[in-house]
Amino acid sequence: MEVMGRFAKQEEVIMKKESKVYVIGHRNPDTDSICSAIAYADIKNRTENGNFVAKRAGQINEETEYVLSRFGVRAPGYLPDAGTQVKEIEIHEIQGVEGSISVKRAWERMRAENVVTLPVTSENKDLLGIITVSDIAKSYMDAYDSSVMSQAKTKYHSIAETLDGEVMVGNEHGYFVKGRVVIGAFHPDMMENYINQDDLVILGNRAEDQLCAIEMEASCLVVGLGAKVSKSIQKLAEDHDCVIISSPHDTYTIARLINQSIPIKYLMTKDNIITFSTNDFVDEIKEIMKTHRHRDFPILNKKNKYIGTISRRNLIGNGKKKLILVDHNEKSQAVDNVEEAEILEIIDHHRLGSLETIAPVLFRNQPVGCTATIMYQIYKERNLKIHQNIAGILCAAIISDTLMFRSPTCTAIDKEAARNLAEIAGIEIEEFATEMFRAGSNLKDKSPEEIFYQDFKKFIVEEATFGVGQINSMDSDELNNIKNQLLPQLESECLKHGIPQVYFMLTNIIEESTELVYFGEDTRNLVELAFHPEQIDDNSAILPGVVSRKKQLIPGFMLALQQQQM
Repeated sequence: MEVMGRFAKQEEVIMKKESKVYVIGHRNPDTDSICSAIAYADIKNRTENGNFVAKRAGQINEETEYVLSRFGVRAPGYLPDAGTQVKEIEIHEIQGVEGSISVKRAWERMRAENVVTLPVTSENKDLLGIITVSDIAKSYMDAYDSSVMSQAKTKYHSIAETLDGEVMVGNEHGYFVKGRVVIGAFHPDMMENYINQDDLVILGNRAEDQLCAIEMEASCLVVGLGAKVSKSIQKLAEDHDCVIISSPHDTYTIARLINQSIPIKYLMTKDNIITFSTNDFVDEIKEIMKTHRHRDFPILNKKNKYIGTISRRNLIGNGKKKLILVDHNEKSQAVDNVEEAEILEIIDHHRLGSLETIAPVLFRNQPVGCTATIMYQIYKERNLKIHQNIAGILCAAIISDTLMFRSPTCTAIDKEAARNLAEIAGIEIEEFATEMFRAGSNLKDKSPEEIFYQDFKKFIVEEATFGVGQINSMDSDELNNIKNQLLPQLESECLKHGIPQVYFMLTNIIEESTELVYFGEDTRNLVELAFHPEQIDDNSAILPGVVSRKKQLIPGFMLALQQQQM
């Protein structure tokens, strides 16, 4: 029964982690990816029990930043890796103890909480050290040094508390800082040769022994069996600054217990402590745990403050990150280590990609121009009121993804959704689109690398791997300036991340055409085979009517690659 009771207490100190579900778009996110994640988290939180949080897998671009600011919506937090972190598993919320508490109190705490490790912390939760059952056991096995208590600077109050006694004479807040612990079991004549100045002497009820110890300048007397100490002896002790402690125990018990009054800071480990952060990934700390076979490891939060401990047992069956993916279903476009996460749902409008799941998931994929259109439908299906700011960002996402309805991906469903959302948001579509596209193409403060990765995706088609980026603008001069910056960047980025061919679409929204720039082996041949452009050279081609990466460029490349395989 006692074991079961301790086990129950142990379970009580386990910190339960609230299960979050992250709604996240693709890396190098565009406006649709970000806004759809925000909207779907809103839908889930309003219709289901749970904690759904919108996240982003990359840097927000200028266009999206403008949209979020325009409608007063906070940008989602950054989630660069889907691997499980320490903050997502259950940890033991073992409270830290002060270094001044006695070994006895530490041992009682360990038994009460059924733990073998106690963290020693400051008032501000700074980790000062750790003490383990092994440290305590070792102190008992090495108990040959009779001066260890003074070396540890043991408090008189702790000595009295450990011996279930009280301080009768002297300052209980003082410290035993010099001398040895001795037992005054000899005749007074012999005691004079045995007791040194500043010693702590364990005695019985014989007044002559007590008197002798005081005269030998002992710093503390411990009187056993609750024996009375005469007023004259007490007065003499006061005059000699000698502390007197009374204990109900016999001499043997006192001698056995007294070392338990040592403050744990004297025994604790304080150097080279292995700690983990709440942001550490479980896969990484598993390897460290294998190398260092400690029972428990302290956990520090992002402010480097102690919050609890974990052991190997905590890692067994630890919960994976729970994800809902929006606006993508390609592994190459997903957050890093997506395969380590538990994918619950996928909401998308792209072709079926390479992403695999362990268990069946809710997969909603519709041939519309924008994931935000699907979000609008879900709001309607669930009879949810769409708030003005959400309506604004969803409308912006549709305008962005469909290039203000000019893209061949755009459907009548997209147009209807955008118009209804614009009415809720209180905006004029054409006026707002002009402002949004202007903000998105304003890249004067961006480096070529930042422009390159602003909207860049990796594709694997047949046996070919290539990357495609895109910038949309209503200004041909601006696009030409961007082209001059990007051409050297294409060469430097080629072969990075295992991508031997890179393409970049410079799309003119007004003219509804794209200048495609490219670099890499056989890139020109693929463009010629796919689109037969009239204007083409070694690094660029003009593609009239081509404005969509998803609906036009990638399908064209797919057909051309299939022809090459025949």
